[in-house]
Amino acid sequence: MLAISMLLAAVNLLVTPEWLSSQKDVVILHAGSAKDYAEGHIAGARLVTLADVSRPDAKLRLEMPPAELMRERLRQWGIGDGTPVVVYAGNESIQTATRVWFTLEYHSLPASLLDGGLAAWKAKGLPVTTESPTVTPAVSLTVRPRPELIVDAAWVKGHLGDAAVKIVDARLPEFYTGASAGNMPRAGHIPGAVSVPFPTLLTAGKSFLPVGELVGKLGAGETLVTYCHIGMQATVPYFAARVAGRDVRLYDGSFEEWSGMAELPVEKP
Repeated sequence: MLAISMLLAAVNLLVTPEWLSSQKDVVILHAGSAKDYAEGHIAGARLVTLADVSRPDAKLRLEMPPAELMRERLRQWGIGDGTPVVVYAGNESIQTATRVWFTLEYHSLPASLLDGGLAAWKAKGLPVTTESPTVTPAVSLTVRPRPELIVDAAWVKGHLGDAAVKIVDARLPEFYTGASAGNMPRAGHIPGAVSVPFPTLLTAGKSFLPVGELVGKLGAGETLVTYCHIGMQATVPYFAARVAGRDVRLYDGSFEEWSGMAELPVEKP
């Protein structure tokens, strides 16, 4: 596991459009929808939707697929052992891109994120295409799931009030306060959670803030556990924490699961 951690740490988590445009033999993943992919994407990019990184029989809206299913999907996108991968947001949903990136991280596959997504690429005057690439599936791909990166409701409940753990709520303020239930069974937030709305970690152009500012937003010291509605927005502060060098976990079930379990406490100021 130490070797995996060192390999993941060695990857540049954020890359620029200029850097990406100069690379060859990199698998590029367009995280978005068929609509925005058809309107224009980076040449060679493969479309990846949220359905592609969720288990088909999920009880919740977004759950990590079984390792073998994910391995086969990744292999079909041309990702093999040692393949450099860059994920970018194909629309304004940076949280879709970070969720795709997290799926790769969970399976011990080093990947980078294009800072600012497709919008940043276009802003530099770099070309897009509407042509879909011909993809040759990778021959060999080894995935090593890292279950320690995901915590469940029991783990979160057991660490409520633990000074060594900071629970980060990535949702917008109206959901944190309980002013809106957001179509969840109950309104409010996990007791003790701090509100760090995911957009506050980004610039107006949807690039990540400088490392120093991310540290200021997330604090220092504790193990971070991020959650949101369904485990998607929470991958933005998760990614930011990784950029900032923090110890971080994802509560994948998030508030969809937590608020649906009547025996678990919900705080509503």
